[in-house]
Amino acid sequence: MKAKEIKITGKVHDVGYRLFLLSEAERLFIEKFDARNVIINGEEHLIVLIEGAEEKISGLVKFAESNYPPEASVESVEVKDYGEEVRSIDSFRQSLMVFQLTKIAQVGVGMLGKQDKTIEILESAKGDTSKIIENQDLMIEKQDETVKVIKEAGGKTREVLREKIEEDVEWVTEEIFGIKATLGKVKEKVGVD
Repeated sequence: MKAKEIKITGKVHDVGYRLFLLSEAERLFIEKFDARNVIINGEEHLIVLIEGAEEKISGLVKFAESNYPPEASVESVEVKDYGEEVRSIDSFRQSLMVFQLTKIAQVGVGMLGKQDKTIEILESAKGDTSKIIENQDLMIEKQDETVKVIKEAGGKTREVLREKIEEDVEWVTEEIFGIKATLGKVKEKVGVD
């Protein structure tokens, strides 16, 4: 087993980068994967740790060096050997999903706080309809922003899960065809119908 650290610098936070690389790591059947957003000297970095068979690791490194999420702006990609253990890709996936759900919940809580503030303003404005209409418009605008963030986060998660399921079904189908072919050859040699 070989392990590598990939450090990507630039506009790499809040652009779906970890999910982007996770999807490719799963496609390559990499078993150990971790990715963290960090700030070093005021700069955004994505630190990716991978461990596995050399050809799979090379495949992910090549992918990371030449493919980026649409909203990312990459300044550099540095790769070096890594000597520590890397957690399983399943563990990383679960942590990432919990993190994304937490972000969605925080947006929702923030929205509720802004609605409470709007209600306070509305109550204090009693009778001043122009302020009420202005505050309702502000509340609707904030709700639209929240719905957009939730849809974007949910859509990315669903898309990755859908792609993973489709890949798994395709792999299982290929395995079944292979087993059937082998079984047919065995039956033929043994003389069983």
